Amino acid sequence: MGNFDLLKVKGVSRRDFMKLIAATTAALGLPELIVPQAASAVEQALNKPPVIWLEGMDCTGCTESAIATLNPSPAELILDMLSIRYHETIMAGSGQTSEEAYQSALKEKFVLVVEGSCPSKAEFDSFCVVGGKPFRKILLEAAQKAQAIIAIGSCASEGAGIPGACASGAIGVAELLRNEGIKTPVINLPCCPVKPTTLIGTVLYYLTYQKVPPLDSQGRPLAFYGSLLHDNCPRRGHFENGEFLTDWNDPIQKEYCLLLKGCKGPKTYTDCAQVWWNDNANFCINAGSPCSGCSEITFYNGFSPLYAKQEMFKLPGIGQVNADTVGTVLGGVAAVGLGVHLVATAASGRLSKKDHKEDM
Repeated sequence: MGNFDLLKVKGVSRRDFMKLIAATTAALGLPELIVPQAASAVEQALNKPPVIWLEGMDCTGCTESAIATLNPSPAELILDMLSIRYHETIMAGSGQTSEEAYQSALKEKFVLVVEGSCPSKAEFDSFCVVGGKPFRKILLEAAQKAQAIIAIGSCASEGAGIPGACASGAIGVAELLRNEGIKTPVINLPCCPVKPTTLIGTVLYYLTYQKVPPLDSQGRPLAFYGSLLHDNCPRRGHFENGEFLTDWNDPIQKEYCLLLKGCKGPKTYTDCAQVWWNDNANFCINAGSPCSGCSEITFYNGFSPLYAKQEMFKLPGIGQVNADTVGTVLGGVAAVGLGVHLVATAASGRLSKKDHKEDM
């Protein structure tokens, strides 16, 4: 059965289908030339599980991040790659129309995307109500029927991000489901906001392999959260040299390591240094801001205040180091390392007598 045959079975003619696509693209503000492409995308999407996107206690930042990407375009993201059937922020329908779309999608084999944290108990339900119904109940209903759940952004992930630091009883999706005994697999995609590449890559992995990707202990895909930001930081060389920014106004220190300004890079697992936001335009450290550790379970409460230095760090091969003396310690380690390197080089015969005299 071809893609359009699925529409014929539902009693939709090709003419009506094209009229619907034309109206939809117009509503989205897309040019008329995109109608054939959009029609093809929708036909292909009919063979994919639908995506229901729920929003709880959030700022809509993850939605903004997802639809702001240029590659793929918002049209491709919505109409083709993700097959989003319900999303309160971007859908044209409202009221009964949107509720009918939601109930229809619930009857299919769908992937549930959750943005924002959720009240942990009934006593906190008043903090988040959608359409007159507590969001917690909406989420629990959808979670029991979903094939898989993708919790996007720090608020929906373990730790519940900024709402988790408030008095609203906010928790992440996985914690809520554990408390309620619901076994639907949850994939956490923290970061504030989530990166489009992380979301799209995770969804497409699931659609392709029909299984959850390999995860770490916090339920995050290892492909995106498998390495420390510190290991790939563009300022790592300054860290090794014991050069740390202490004065924002000193131009000489502009590119120095931001550890003493509260950078959480040595404790944060993310690929931010390799894959940037806004179609690889930038990321926090490159823009001059310390890493806030937003991909970790301890964000926000455990890492605040964000620009305050952390007193102790555990460095590989060194152990616990006080933030005030880290420069001295690293400088000493670098000197020792250089000395060892020179001895090894001389022993191997790679250091000529001329070079050795010049070094002396």
